[in-house]
Amino acid sequence: MESGPAIFVGLAFALFGGAILAWTMVRVRQGEPVAHGVNRVASATLASVAGSMALALGVWCFTRV
Repeated sequence: MESGPAIFVGLAFALFGGAILAWTMVRVRQGEPVAHGVNRVASATLASVAGSMALALGVWCFTRV
């Protein structure tokens, strides 16, 4: 019974983290800023860290099933 919420949350975090990482990668490859008004390197780094953490949290939730 408790595995249902863990699967849902793990999927949500994994999709969010993967989408943030993919979006950041596309923006960096195109030479576009990841966030307007912020240093390109800092915004790309922060977005990459946030996406990686969300993806890792999703994987962690899947290990709890």
